Amino acid sequence: MAGVVYLAAVLNKNGNVSVGAISSFLFYMIMLLFNFTMVAMVFGNVSSILGASDKIVELIEYEPKIKSSGGSKMENQQVQGVLELKNVHFNYPSKPDVEVLRGVNLTVDGDKKRVVALCGTSGCGKSSIISLIERFYDPLMGEVLFNGKNVKDLDPKWFHNQIAIVQQEPVLFSGTIKENILYGIDLTDKNEKEIESLMDEACRKANAYNFVHDKELFPLGYSTLVGERGVKLSGG
Repeated sequence: MAGVVYLAAVLNKNGNVSVGAISSFLFYMIMLLFNFTMVAMVFGNVSSILGASDKIVELIEYEPKIKSSGGSKMENQQVQGVLELKNVHFNYPSKPDVEVLRGVNLTVDGDKKRVVALCGTSGCGKSSIISLIERFYDPLMGEVLFNGKNVKDLDPKWFHNQIAIVQQEPVLFSGTIKENILYGIDLTDKNEKEIESLMDEACRKANAYNFVHDKELFPLGYSTLVGERGVKLSGG
């Protein structure tokens, strides 16, 4: 731009070009440069879109090894809660050379009063056994049986409704106590009274019923906001 203005000034001084022609030329040049800039921005955006679309298509076409639906179900009266691990071998996909479990056999009967503890040193495979029971992974060899049926043959959604896992650290969302308790529960066919009964039952099992219904501590009851990761609640 400085070069064009200097050359225009020299030409105007010599009488070769008028001020109006110089102004028109500068105006058209600015318009041309602006449009080239817009074209460059469009090409940049298109390149970003192409890069992102590859990832999107990859996610759309990805087929997980463990399906989220399909398989058999059992009637409620058939569920006894018997768990079996038969000659289970397992390693994590990220470490194929490290076999975490080697020929593990374990049977837990359906006695609701029985407690089974997995004890051992760090890295011996305790969490891996739980992950296999929850079917976060499938064993390389052997079987994981629930009520005598291989968990691979069971409908994952139905199976996960029969079992539960409580982590060492609580996972709470920043919503209300009600939203945290009812997260993931199908409430399509339930009225408010049934929902209230579900929440009361859950709180009693978690030893939280008394303090949740204490109006001095929680005047809003189930509508109390717990904060991000439950910062407004006691760690217990």
